Amino acid sequence: MDKFDYRYAEGKWTIKDIIQHIIDAERIFSYRALRISRNDQTPLPGFEENDYVENTNANSRSIQELLTEMAAVRHSTLLLFKSFTEAQLQLMGTASNNPISVRAIGFLTIGHQKHHQKVFQERYL
Repeated sequence: MDKFDYRYAEGKWTIKDIIQHIIDAERIFSYRALRISRNDQTPLPGFEENDYVENTNANSRSIQELLTEMAAVRHSTLLLFKSFTEAQLQLMGTASNNPISVRAIGFLTIGHQKHHQKVFQERYL
């Protein structure tokens, strides 16, 4: 078994699952930021992360393929956030039934990845 297919307990995600989850979540966060930055006041629903993980093929992909995609998504996210004006960063919307600003979504995106990096260190390394 490849170390990236390791699960520290039954029912837990593999490292590949977590990387795919980070990719999916960042795409969703960026979509939310885009919508709110354009002053779209439509409440944005949450997403069930376990359903997403169960419906990927992350574990049949190579780690290099996943990391390349992750880098591309991050590059896209950075370009999106660099395009926002100060006024756009301050715009508020609703996501997952909570008020949130475009700027906060940027911090949430970074914090989400850092959270999973900590999980890697504590449970997988």
